[in-house]
Formats: sequence, structure tokens, C-alpha cells
Amino acid sequence: MKKIVISMAVILLLTACNSKKKDFDSTGTFESDEVIVSAQQTGQLLSFTIHEGDKLQKNQLVGVIDVSNVELQKERVRASIGALKEKLNTPRPQIEVTEKQLALEQSQLNYWLREKARTEKLLKADAATQKQLDDINNKVDGANRQIEVLKQQIASFSSTIDIQNRTIMSETNPLEKTVNEIDDQIRKGKITNPISGIVLTQYAFEGEMAGIGKALYKIANVDTLTLRAYITGNQLPIIKLGQKVKVQTDDGKGGFKETEGTIKWISENAEFTPKTIQTKDERADMVYAIKVQVKNDGSYKIGMYGEVKF
Repeated sequence: MKKIVISMAVILLLTACNSKKKDFDSTGTFESDEVIVSAQQTGQLLSFTIHEGDKLQKNQLVGVIDVSNVELQKERVRASIGALKEKLNTPRPQIEVTEKQLALEQSQLNYWLREKARTEKLLKADAATQKQLDDINNKVDGANRQIEVLKQQIASFSSTIDIQNRTIMSETNPLEKTVNEIDDQIRKGKITNPISGIVLTQYAFEGEMAGIGKALYKIANVDTLTLRAYITGNQLPIIKLGQKVKVQTDDGKGGFKETEGTIKWISENAEFTPKTIQTKDERADMVYAIKVQVKNDGSYKIGMYGEVKF
């Protein structure tokens, strides 16, 4: 009789356990979008202040890579630009000399124009000869020609020096672009955290050498986690994107912690049932993956097992 009672208790316990195990529509594990932050410059890690478990903010400066060699390159390029700019010319000195000559010629022209007007009056009064007037006209024409030559010289000075300066500046433009590229390399020496989250794994330490593409640390935003669960084909018609569901996990006290979640993704393709996953129908060979987004109060951890109830 005692054996029968024990057997009945075992049966009831197994039945209860099976009933408890079936109290879900889907199961899966929590995951998050993880970002591996890599070095964008080569050099020694002068500072690298993070540790696993640290909570970092987006755009937070977490380390500095030695880029002194790149800064020296920038100084050399800047010096080359400065040397070229010293070669720039100004037409002002030459123009000033020519303008003085032009003013003198203009003064001479004004004088001969007055003489011409006076001689023309004298010629009408038969007090001067035609030759005198012709000589003065020649002086006026000569002065006009000289003034025109001087004006052309001023324009030529400006044009020639402008061409020379443009040639010099054409050499500085590529150097300025080089400076911008070097500034970008210097900026990449500062390690800036890309997202707000928790440092999961640290791959490098202060004082080590970093290289372009070398992983420095892994970070994930755990404020909101995703429960990747699996459902059978028969369950597909009863779920939809944006649907609110119940997510439950063990609370560590023999019970369950329940939280509301939202279905954010449903796979279009079936796959073989993962070995570690239980479904509503244990006979199902093919399942569909879904992602349920859950607000994390700190209780949920990446890799933790969870159940979904529709």
C-alpha cells in the first residue's frame, strides 16, 4: 500500500511538472544587438578607461591612441603650405610706380592740350603758324599713346601676377586636402563609444598596441532585450507584428517573473527546431523564429531562458 501511495505521488508530480512545462506557447533565449568596437588608428593605447560591466553613454570618450607620428605629418604639410604662400606676389609695388608715370604723362597731356587750345586761337588771329599747331598735336598724340601703354602695363601686371598666384594656390589646394585627411586620422585616434550600453567583453588594455580593425571591446544595449523564440506553423495565424505578449522567466524563488513584451519580427522561413528549444507541439520538426522585445529592469540577462504566452 505504501508503494502505491509513493507511485501515485510521483505520477502526480510528473503530471504537474508536465503541465507546468506546457504552460507556454513558445520558448527561447534573450539576446541583444552587440557591437564590437575596433580601433580606427594604429598606435599605443595611451589611455583606455573601460572595464567589463561598465555602463557607457553614446559618444563617450573611452580611450586615446597615440597619433604623434600623424601629427608630425600634419606639421610638415602645414610648413609646405606656408612656404608656398610666401611665394605669393602682389602687383601693388609695380602698379604704384607705373601709376606715378601715368600721372606724370597725364599732366603733360593736360599741358599740351592747353597749348593746343591757345595755339589754335593764335592761328586764327594769324599770330601762330600751322607748323606750331601740328607740333603741339604731335605732342598730344604722343602723350595719349604713352598713357595707353602705361594703362596696359598696369592691367598686364595684375593679370600676370594673378596667373602666377593661381598657379601657386593650385599647389596648396591638394596640401589643404591632405591636412583635412590627416585631421581625420588624428580624430580617429580618439576612441568614442558608439552606443549607450554595458561593456560585455574587453579585448584590449591601456599600454597595448592597437591596430586598425583590432577589436577593443564588445558592448550591448541591455535596457531593452530581445527574446528570440520559436513557434510552429500552426501558431503562425494567431500572432502578428506589434502584438503584446507575456514573457516569463524563473524568479529564482520557485515562481515566475512576468513582463509584457511586443512581437517585433516574424521569420518568413521555417527552420529545424533547435535542440535547446521547446515548442507547444513537441512533435514539430520545423519552426519559425520570432523576436519579442522586452523592456529590461535589470533582471533579464543575455542568454537567459524565457517563455512566451500569447
